[in-house]
Amino acid sequence: MQRRSLGAVIGGGWSGLWQKAKTGARGAAVENRFVQAFVAKRWTFLLVVMGFLLGRAMILEQLSPFALAFIAVIYFTRRDILHYVGVAAFAGSLLSLHANTGYLVTEIIVFLLIQKALEKFERSDLSLAPILVFSSTFLVQLFAELVVSNLSWYTLMMITVEALLSLVLTLIFIQAIPVFTLTRKNYHLKHEEIICLIILLASVMTGTVSWVIGPVTVEHVLSRYLILLFALVGGAPFGASVGVITGLILSLANSNAVYQMSLLAFSGMLAGLLKEGNRLAVAFGMLLGSSILSFYMGTSVDVMNSAWESLAAVTLFLLTPRSLILTLAKYVPGTQENLKSQQDYAKRVRDVTASRVEQFSEVFRQLSRSFKQLTTDDAVSRKEEEVGHFMNAVAQKACDSCWKKSQCWDQKFYQTYTYMTDMMTNIETKENMTKKQIPPEWKKVCNKPEQVLDVMKQQYSLYKNDLHWKKQIMDSRHLVADQLSGVSQVMEDLAKEIKREGQELFLQEEQIRNALEELGLSIHTIDIISLDEGNIEIEIIHQYTKGFDECRKIIAPLLSEIIGENVAVMREEMHERGEGYSTVVFGSAKEYEVETGVAGAAKGGDLFSGDSFSTVELGNGKYAVALSDGMGNGERARAESQTALSILQQLLQSGMDEKLAIKSLNSVLMLRSSDEMYATVDMALIDMYNANTTFMKIGSTPSFIKRGNEVIAISANNLPVGILSEIDVDLVSIPLQSGDILVMMTDGIYDAPGHAVNKEMWMKRMIHEIDTTYPQEFADCLLERIFRHHHGEIQDDMTVVVARVEKRQPEWATFRWPGITRMERPKTVS
Repeated sequence: MQRRSLGAVIGGGWSGLWQKAKTGARGAAVENRFVQAFVAKRWTFLLVVMGFLLGRAMILEQLSPFALAFIAVIYFTRRDILHYVGVAAFAGSLLSLHANTGYLVTEIIVFLLIQKALEKFERSDLSLAPILVFSSTFLVQLFAELVVSNLSWYTLMMITVEALLSLVLTLIFIQAIPVFTLTRKNYHLKHEEIICLIILLASVMTGTVSWVIGPVTVEHVLSRYLILLFALVGGAPFGASVGVITGLILSLANSNAVYQMSLLAFSGMLAGLLKEGNRLAVAFGMLLGSSILSFYMGTSVDVMNSAWESLAAVTLFLLTPRSLILTLAKYVPGTQENLKSQQDYAKRVRDVTASRVEQFSEVFRQLSRSFKQLTTDDAVSRKEEEVGHFMNAVAQKACDSCWKKSQCWDQKFYQTYTYMTDMMTNIETKENMTKKQIPPEWKKVCNKPEQVLDVMKQQYSLYKNDLHWKKQIMDSRHLVADQLSGVSQVMEDLAKEIKREGQELFLQEEQIRNALEELGLSIHTIDIISLDEGNIEIEIIHQYTKGFDECRKIIAPLLSEIIGENVAVMREEMHERGEGYSTVVFGSAKEYEVETGVAGAAKGGDLFSGDSFSTVELGNGKYAVALSDGMGNGERARAESQTALSILQQLLQSGMDEKLAIKSLNSVLMLRSSDEMYATVDMALIDMYNANTTFMKIGSTPSFIKRGNEVIAISANNLPVGILSEIDVDLVSIPLQSGDILVMMTDGIYDAPGHAVNKEMWMKRMIHEIDTTYPQEFADCLLERIFRHHHGEIQDDMTVVVARVEKRQPEWATFRWPGITRMERPKTVS
């Protein structure tokens, strides 16, 4: 199952085209299975060929550590083709320069026996493969030397060396073979894994030692072909690395080819330097490098042979399909293809995540609709049904034992029903209706008017109680519906945010990179997360120079000029690896700044105050200044007020509407405890881009705005949260100005002058008389005046929060750099 799905990834282009061409679902499935099977068979054939060459490969003319290591890894990764690979390795060992077939077969048998024993005890694991290979090689080789009585310190050393090489090669093959067995789940290899892959390919090439076609040596052709591929894909570093590794392994296999290491390394470096050209440029670089060293090291015959080998490698290189090079490039870190594959993968993840979030949003929206399905007609029909049930209950208890029942309800049903309805209406208006208040016409008609009145009053009490609880249930249903709708809206906004982050902003990133590099700044990566107006977010990783603040003094002003909006440094973080890089996040600079101050005291000088406050930036461009007064005093009241502020803050930070957040907070506080606990909430949401402020006052005292010599009071008539199941939330919106001072207080301060004084006028005068504009000094001064007014006695919990709104002045002005144009922002995803 895993092999087929990942095979489709490697053959993604071909498989995708075929699936789109098919109209029927069955035809697409059959076609997809065919493509997956073809890709799997192609890689299977390659692994079998590699097994054959590794079975023939030898180093130092007597060591063959490759085959068993390869077979051991195949046993754990592709056991279905183990017998094919084993037969191929056996055939390769028969064609080896030095016969080692018996050793190889014996080592494989010992390995399989040990492995089966481990499987029986459920101890089998891929991590044990290197130890098993080492043990099998060492035991077989040691036993063979003991049999022929030829054991010496030298032979023991060579046995140990071969066993250790087998162990190391097993570790290397574990990293490299999954590329061919289709068990990797994404196109990303570490540099270490790339090196392991190169060692594997170079080891396979040692199986072609002594293969000659005319003047051309196959191992030299393949090694230069491998250099050309990696030089084209990874540039000079990879070209030189492949040359060194391949030359080293080939020189171990053939001592006469030691010079190949320097020749291949130099050729790979020159070929990689010309990577920016095309295939012909890379081929020219390899031909030039191999020719120079061939002239220097070899005879005229060696020079000609090397030229023919290089031309053969170039021919194979030019005939290589582009799809193979692109596939290889996806695995090499740092290449455009690798970056694109990672970006495509991230985009697919974002799209899938956004789709799932939208589905959940729709689920919550449907649930909200299901709770709101009670229409007005349904309510009217239920009302009539409840009235009918009420009449039946009264008639059953009062009229069943009356001898005039048939006369009243059978012969004069309409008249009796009308009188009963009128009677119920009178009871609704006068719940304590007495027998003397019974209408005379009812006494003429009914034989038991007093008994009917008692039964009707009793049933009406039950009916009224049922109506109360049904109303509670309906209110709860509407609240749950509103909350589900709010959650749905939050998730929909999240899905839009995820989609918006998936926009391609490569051109804008390149424009910023070019501008910064022209200033001489070392920029590693630029990632634009958002370019929405007022919500800019750009992440830059750059070379950090100790002692210079390039981010705030150069980069941020330049970004402000390019984007056309004030940009500031949000946060800066040094990399822990100590490579001299730091990650800096730039965001939209707020147009206004808020400075706060708080002063408070507990009743009677106690340690715990029932008041709580919060001043926090919500993250959506709004700054919240909140104050809550719990019922009573002490630790319990403080816990209640802190809970109210914490829940409200989290709901607002999630993106929920203000009114819905207050209603949700109210329902939560009502359900938390059966005791009579409530808390006031006084919150000001200040928009830091335009200073528009929304006041949410739930049972709180008035707030005041000091603007120059004027003091403005803001009040609202709402009950505290946690008392009633349904509350009306009145939001007051007022635009603040630069220099305004906002004063919020609990009732302990507002009620300080007593009941005989106009509290609002008294507080306005107190605020007007305070000269300082610093929020903390303002709060301390106001609290001190309240203390003096009460002669140092603290009669209730007192807390005052003061906030001052100021127009933000950028620390550094923007500047224009020659050749830089204003950036075009992409359209926002709707």
